[in-house]
Amino acid sequence: MQRVSIDAIVRQRFAELRGLLNERERRVWAAVEAKALGYGGISAVARATGISRRAIHVGLRELRRQPSFCPSQRIRRVGGGRKPLVMTQPELPQALEALVEPTTRGDPESALRWTCKSVRRLAAELQERGFHIERQKVADLLHELGYSLQANRKTREGRQHPDRNAQFEYIAATVAAFQAHGLPAISVDTKKKELVGDFKNPGREWCRQGQPIRVRVHDFADPQLGKAIPYGIYDLTANLGWISVGIDHDTAAFAVATIRRWWHRLGQLLYPHAQELLITADGGGSNSCRSRLWKVSQQALADELGVTIHVCHFPPGTSKWNKIEHRLFSQISLNWRGKPLTSHAVLIELIAHTTTTSGLRVEAELDPGCYPTGVRITPQQFAAVKLFPADFHGEWNYTICPSKTVR
Repeated sequence: MQRVSIDAIVRQRFAELRGLLNERERRVWAAVEAKALGYGGISAVARATGISRRAIHVGLRELRRQPSFCPSQRIRRVGGGRKPLVMTQPELPQALEALVEPTTRGDPESALRWTCKSVRRLAAELQERGFHIERQKVADLLHELGYSLQANRKTREGRQHPDRNAQFEYIAATVAAFQAHGLPAISVDTKKKELVGDFKNPGREWCRQGQPIRVRVHDFADPQLGKAIPYGIYDLTANLGWISVGIDHDTAAFAVATIRRWWHRLGQLLYPHAQELLITADGGGSNSCRSRLWKVSQQALADELGVTIHVCHFPPGTSKWNKIEHRLFSQISLNWRGKPLTSHAVLIELIAHTTTTSGLRVEAELDPGCYPTGVRITPQQFAAVKLFPADFHGEWNYTICPSKTVR
């Protein structure tokens, strides 16, 4: 049962019984609830009811002494007992917020500005300033003030191009036009490079309790196995993926070689009469819109296949919107989570067995080819490319025709 639902149940029970219980009965009831919940029960009951952890511990001691315990019939008068810290130290909430957010609420030169703000450190800092408070009460007070533990969230994309949305619409319209005519439209990109060997792979997998898969402590690349470079092709219409696992370098030549492999193995079977191919890609990396090698390699592919290639690049800083990222790569990562990629064969098998309920199928193959870096394209080579920029952002949208075709 989730923590939220446990809190809700305990809170509801307490609301129904609260008016019928005196102070001792409340803490004994809270102790029984905490004991029934097991590990973390004291914190859960305290959070749901507002009864202090100290009172619950007292109730637990009373339960343990129950056979010989004969409580007094006297009930503490209304208003008795220890006062809340915010009453005895009214400046405490403001002082705590000044430490948590020093640049907006307090001293910008606070000693905690550049350190981890754990509840232990916050309690120590408050104690140095004359407040009487322990770490657990700091945590409770932070929750009361509306704070919670949160991780960073990736939402800021930097400066946006003014035609960003227009380019998205252009890509969507182009893809829809190709699909309407039964022509292939694919999304391409390089997945994160992976260490091959008995290295830790993020995620968890079901294993016998106490028997996790043992992997290396340090992530230094194996001299023999090295790294794997998965370059992917995702068919936007057929919901079909292709991955070439390279072992050399992630270059434009490798990217185009993967497209060539996909065409010979899948593309021409799915689209036997296609004379045009649409490629959607990021604006950087091995398929960069500024890469001359990418365009020269595309020209060689167009000449070999006799197919006119249309390319649409996503605007700068928008690679996560590329369909292959969340329709193919994310599913592969889910499929091999917690499994060490001990060899290229294991890596390819895990990729090839990636499926989804929506019908995704993936094929994978090892590419042992050599793709050196630093290849220079001469002006004469680039001039031979039959490149036709589109009227709208020709640097992102262009067509490469076979050399024997007159456009």
